[in-house]
Amino acid sequence: MRVVIAEDNALLREGLVLLLASAGHEVTAVAGAGPEILPMLLEHRPDVAVLDVRMPPGFRDEGLRAALRARAEIPGLPVLVLSQYVEGTYAAELLGGGATGVGYLLKDRVGRVDEFLEALERVADGGTALDPEVVDELLTRRRGSPLDSLTPREKEVLKLMAEGHDNTTIAKTLVVTERSVSKHIGNVFLKLGLPQSDSGHRRVLAVLAYLNNR
Repeated sequence: MRVVIAEDNALLREGLVLLLASAGHEVTAVAGAGPEILPMLLEHRPDVAVLDVRMPPGFRDEGLRAALRARAEIPGLPVLVLSQYVEGTYAAELLGGGATGVGYLLKDRVGRVDEFLEALERVADGGTALDPEVVDELLTRRRGSPLDSLTPREKEVLKLMAEGHDNTTIAKTLVVTERSVSKHIGNVFLKLGLPQSDSGHRRVLAVLAYLNNR
C-alpha cells in the first residue's frame, strides 16, 4: 500500500514512516507544512493519506482543509486524519464530504500499533475509522434528536458502526450474535428515518446522522 504522510512533528513523522515500512507499506512522500500537502497528493496519488489536522504555518486546520481539497480533486482518495485533541466538528466535516474512505484518530492511537494499522487499512479499503474517544464525545453532547429514541444497546451498536466496525466485529465486541446486530441496525435505520431503498448507503447515513445530529 502506498502512503503519503503529512505531519509537522519530526519525531512522529519518522516514527510513522518506520511503522508503516515495517508493516510492509511504502511511504511515497512526506510533508511538514500545510502548503506542501495538496501538491504532494496530486503528484503521488497514494492509496491512502495520513494527515495531521493542524499544520504550519497557522496550526489551525490546514491538514483538514488539504484533505477536503484533495478529495475534491481526487474523488475517493482515502484519508486518515490525526489530531492531538477531540475536535468533533472536524470529524463531522470530514465525513460530510462523502463518508467513505475516511478516518479520524487521536494521535495517541498511533501508539497502539495493531489498532492504528487496522484503521489505516480499513480506510484504504473505503471504510471509516473514528476514534472511540471522538465518538464518545459526540454521543455525550447530542441531545434533543432522533438519537434519543435509541435504546442503550442500539446506541452501542451505532457507536461501533461510527467507529467503522463491521457486523462480525460488533457482534464479538458486544458478545451477541450477528443476527442480533443486524436486528439492532435495522431498528437504528428505522428510528433515524433512513430510507429502506437506500440499503447500499444506509450504514454511512446512520454514521452521518450520529455525527450531524439530524
